[in-house]
Amino acid sequence: MKVTHVIRGDDHINNTPRQINLLKALNAAIPAYAHLSMILGADGQKLSKRHGAVSVMQYFDQGYLPEAILNYLARLGWSHGDDEIFSMADFCQWFDLDHITSSSAQFNTEKLDWLNSHYIKTLPLERIASAIEPYLKEVVHSPIDSNLLIKAIDIHRERANHLTSFARDIAYIFEYQKPNQQDFEKHINAEALDLIKSFQAALIKIDWTKEAIHNVMNDVVTLHAIKFPKLAMPLRVLLTGIAQSPSIDVVMEILGHDETMKRLNLYL
Repeated sequence: MKVTHVIRGDDHINNTPRQINLLKALNAAIPAYAHLSMILGADGQKLSKRHGAVSVMQYFDQGYLPEAILNYLARLGWSHGDDEIFSMADFCQWFDLDHITSSSAQFNTEKLDWLNSHYIKTLPLERIASAIEPYLKEVVHSPIDSNLLIKAIDIHRERANHLTSFARDIAYIFEYQKPNQQDFEKHINAEALDLIKSFQAALIKIDWTKEAIHNVMNDVVTLHAIKFPKLAMPLRVLLTGIAQSPSIDVVMEILGHDETMKRLNLYL
């Protein structure tokens, strides 16, 4: 069959002498053999389905980028000095059998998560936008504006680890999300709504920029002699549905004047 190289797991080492003798008996060319160390699970046992997802499509379903999967698998049982992050082009250029590790490699999901997070943070926004869209369509039923998507990714991706959770985190940008009950009860009361009314009234006269919005927030905080979170947290809950988001003035700028007012008016 003109096979020149046989590269496989080291559990096949015992087969190699028999196969070489068979090839010699057939007067066939002997290929070069290389045996790779086994990949073990976190418990030190041979990797199997019980250790978690093993199908490429399962990794896709869990929100991993192809760039992260390729990078992680290439680095598993092979090294290039201390380099941890590299492209497929780098790997094709650098790979050689001399740097295969002799000891068994361990599949570490935390390391894979770290790589996935790195690529979410550093790949071009347009690449992340195309990658996240299938996940976003699972949680958002309104049309997805491409410019809005780029802005949403830009302000959220520093916290993202997986495209699945990332899509859920930015869903509020495209569709109103009913506030989480626990956050609502903690942050929304008569005092909070009065503060928001005061804040909303002051928004009428401004240009809709994050700087102008932030200045109005500061004015309301000073006027009522309160701490900044007293206003920011209720706004965050009513506008995003949860108590954690990027800076609320940035969120409001992206949502736009009309959508911001519409959401606040649901409670005022």
